Amino acid sequence: MAALSTALLALAVVLTASPALAQERPNIVIIYTDDLGYGDVSVYGASALKTPNIDRLARDGVRFTDGHSAAATCTPSRYALLTGEYAWRRPGTDILRGDAALIIEPGRPTLPSILKRAGYVTGVVGKWHLGLGPKGGPNWNGDIAPGPNEVGFDYAYIMAATGDRVPTVYIENRRVVGLDPADPITVNYDAPVGAWPTGRNNPELLTTPPSHGHDQTIVNGISRIGYMTGGRAALWKDDEMAFVFTRQARAFIEQHKKERFFLYFAPHDPHVPRVPNARFRGQTTQGPRGDAIVQSDWSVGEILASLNELGLTDKTLVIFTSDNGPVIDDGYKDDAVARLGPHTPSGPFRGGKYSNFEAGTRVPLIVRWPGHVKRGVSRALVSQVDFLATFAALTGQTLAGDAAPDSVNLLPAFLGRSAAGRTTYVEQGSGLALRQGRWKYIEPNNRARVNANTNTELGNDTAPQLYDLATDPGEKTNLAATNPAKVKELEDLLRKIRAAGNR
Repeated sequence: MAALSTALLALAVVLTASPALAQERPNIVIIYTDDLGYGDVSVYGASALKTPNIDRLARDGVRFTDGHSAAATCTPSRYALLTGEYAWRRPGTDILRGDAALIIEPGRPTLPSILKRAGYVTGVVGKWHLGLGPKGGPNWNGDIAPGPNEVGFDYAYIMAATGDRVPTVYIENRRVVGLDPADPITVNYDAPVGAWPTGRNNPELLTTPPSHGHDQTIVNGISRIGYMTGGRAALWKDDEMAFVFTRQARAFIEQHKKERFFLYFAPHDPHVPRVPNARFRGQTTQGPRGDAIVQSDWSVGEILASLNELGLTDKTLVIFTSDNGPVIDDGYKDDAVARLGPHTPSGPFRGGKYSNFEAGTRVPLIVRWPGHVKRGVSRALVSQVDFLATFAALTGQTLAGDAAPDSVNLLPAFLGRSAAGRTTYVEQGSGLALRQGRWKYIEPNNRARVNANTNTELGNDTAPQLYDLATDPGEKTNLAATNPAKVKELEDLLRKIRAAGNR
């Protein structure tokens, strides 16, 4: 998408006044877990572990069985959620390094910026992974900008990328939390810096050895991706991360309880490294991965408790979902594979994180707004890329121009009042796939069929693939050879969507 002009930016969101609608505008909380699969939640069929707080959300709201993240990996999903644009349209939106520059250009319409226009106080707490700073990356020892504050968030308490990437520090608004100026941070992803030990050279110092990669700078007995030195007073403690992020999220709600607020709460669990707090260790038979899921469910319960204690439950729309499908071994020897047992993180679907198959993007998606959302189960095809257009409609706004080119207003579906969702949807895994109702087309490519590190089926093939998900949700029978007309129709449609926005 070409850069938006100043004039277009000024007109990108047009308010359509409606006093009645204004009175109905709820607070909005998005709880965005990391690497949580469709089958990792008990209300979606998990039996090896229990998620009572997520289940309670589903019982009181609408649970989608065909809800999707915008991609099968984290950075592109988060980019699409906040911008309403498929990430595959924009080069440089693959999984980012921890020292990457901001990939959302300041000034363009985003989910938080359109809600700010509607009078909301906006905050993000948790994982960011959309880059920080200008081209060349941020200055960790000064003002870290541009970042969340420049793309619509009034408040930000984040980690730059992921727990397995340096720098291993928290950032509040534009500053590293607790940084000692006498111990400046240096980060490099191309060459070692300083004298801190690495997993490659000092495996005897590790408490959680890597299974592949993840063998560079050691922090808290865990070797990470990338090299870092300095910032000792600011380093996070992995087993306290869930508590820190949840505390900050609850504080944001408390601080703005008398205002309309939007909170994008992005816990790190159950992404690697999985280091659940002692309070949750051993609570499942699944090892650290299962315990991290239970810890994430606790975080959900804490957010719901805050809303209830402050009398905000009926005034708040809560969405629970995940940034992509599950992965079991994603870089550390934490017994996740050995202790999986009968548990199926992908549910009835094939693939997982990184994959073109359904489990790459089909994730838990639950919406609750008491008195407004019709409770039950919905089979509507919906996606996180549609949050922007949907919330614009909810708050009485109309998107204009090039804003959110792939976002569709699905407010009736998200409120559980309509079974009609998207007619088509582009799934981004290691390649692209197109959903059209019951049909799934995966375009041919020459990429690897299996991720050698994670053992995930990627859904790649040199021939086109066509599946009827109504009869074959596990994508086992390729119908392309017997239905060439449908293959041609979906191939042409994907080509058309590539060429233009989808609204």
